[in-house]
Amino acid sequence: MKKHTPRALLFSLLTFAFPMTALAQDDADHSATIENALSAATEAIAENASVADWEGNILRQGSNNYTCMPDNPDSEGNDPMCLDQGWLAWVAAWTGGEDPPAVEHISFGYMLQGGASGSNTDPNATEATDDNEWIEYDLPHIMMLVPDIASLEGMNHDPFNGEPYVMWRGTSLAHLMVPTAQRK
Repeated sequence: MKKHTPRALLFSLLTFAFPMTALAQDDADHSATIENALSAATEAIAENASVADWEGNILRQGSNNYTCMPDNPDSEGNDPMCLDQGWLAWVAAWTGGEDPPAVEHISFGYMLQGGASGSNTDPNATEATDDNEWIEYDLPHIMMLVPDIASLEGMNHDPFNGEPYVMWRGTSLAHLMVPTAQRK
């Protein structure tokens, strides 16, 4: 099993988040990678999303507000994601060790193939501890950023009861996770 290191896994997002400057690649050369990346979102979003690889190369230029990335080669499982511009800015700040920018409107990220394992309480954790609520996160989910992080206070934070829950509560990186399938 590959070790999950959030900053290392997502650091390459910085290369294309602001602005996307990598040269477009031929779709035919990367069809499997593009297909995997687009599997992270609904068909309506994937249809017009940009696709970038983990080196920051734009594999397909899109026309909507989303950028999809394929399964991260440095994480376990299949964890492609599609992020809107708000999420791209959020991830760029997180991976850069900065506080996230102000969220001006609700932002969405899609991981409909599931995600890598991680802590529900510590954004920087790289392994399970007795108190960091480690999740083997294979469930498909949608992630939400909200303009007023205080509005998440008092919401469910149990990732195992099937309800939407707050991840990384009590930090400036708190966000809502919405499972789209039941745990087996």
